[in-house]
Amino acid sequence: RGLKFVIRKLTGRCELQRICYNNKPGARRTLKIESSLKCSKHELLQSAINVHPDSVEKTIDDIMSLKKINPDTNPQLGISLQACLLQIVGYRNLVVEVEKLRREPYACENPAHEEMLMKLWKELRPDSPLSGRISKQWCEIGFQGNDPKTDFRGMGLLGLHNLLYFAEHDKATALQVLHDSLQPKHSKMSRADWDKKKFDKAIGYSFAIVGINITDLAYSLLVSGALKTHLYNVAPEIPSLVHFQQTFCYLMQEFHRFWIEEDPRDIMEFNRVRTKFHKRVLKQLKNPDMALCPHFTASDLHLVNL
Repeated sequence: RGLKFVIRKLTGRCELQRICYNNKPGARRTLKIESSLKCSKHELLQSAINVHPDSVEKTIDDIMSLKKINPDTNPQLGISLQACLLQIVGYRNLVVEVEKLRREPYACENPAHEEMLMKLWKELRPDSPLSGRISKQWCEIGFQGNDPKTDFRGMGLLGLHNLLYFAEHDKATALQVLHDSLQPKHSKMSRADWDKKKFDKAIGYSFAIVGINITDLAYSLLVSGALKTHLYNVAPEIPSLVHFQQTFCYLMQEFHRFWIEEDPRDIMEFNRVRTKFHKRVLKQLKNPDMALCPHFTASDLHLVNL
């Protein structure tokens, strides 16, 4: 605290000002603002990270007043702090929303759940009518048995939401990954045909089951806070469920590539490959400028428009 006092006297700026003026928008700035607010001994600053999104603007006004900062002579500061705080409280709310979906079990008697499941089949198997709700055909898209309901136990509706989002919004990639995943470890086609189809290494895993498992990986990254780096860099305001689902799509595609690179002997090596992939993603997220799926970055979106 003594050092902060000296620096403020020398620079004429409080810690929040120095962070905002010395760091570009995105994770590099927001993570430092979040840490500063958490470590503050003032109750107003500590509680700022837990306010409702609708209260962010008033909270920023209160902080400016507490720090005796004139908003007329420092207009950009208020805008920058508001952007950071929206990301911070938005991330917290996203964790709550994702956890709620994860805890909601799949229910056959719920028409909305059944509709989502049927839609998933139609997106992934548009030319193959499903013979019945209970069918061995579900194995064609990577479920373990006749009824996908049992496979959603671990991740609840979150797994279904992610798989359906992938199939609907990144359809070409989802269909390609599904197609590749069905390739056996050993093929009867000639080496020339194999190379022509670019299956130089075997795939052989269950698409839906892997999707649910990658949902678990994305969930663990979110609740641990590791995903803050990515989301603070791609969400200019409030991180939403869509941002999380886009991240899932990226992780599915990257895991698919990683699986091919690792060239495991069979599906029994799944846990080893998954653990190695998880460590690689965690290492990437330690870079404050990292955006796993850079559809856009916060610094490119002119946060002044907030």
